Amino acid sequence: MVPSHSRTGNCWDNAAMESFFRSLKSGRVYLTRYRSYEEARTDVFDYIRFYNHQRRYSTLGYLPPIEFERRRSELSA
Repeated sequence: MVPSHSRTGNCWDNAAMESFFRSLKSGRVYLTRYRSYEEARTDVFDYIRFYNHQRRYSTLGYLPPIEFERRRSELSA
């Protein structure tokens, strides 16, 4: 991952992370009552795994990020 170095206040810098956290909160966290910190932690990690390995994105040609990166690295090799 390459860190962003653009100017302060540029809303596009953090757009991907903002989108992720919106999906995490609205799609998972706000819908669940956790009984413990460990249960919440496990659920969030499961969601991250789903988000990166299974969830499809229109901006990536309807591929999950892991598959998109794999194909991109094959093309550049």
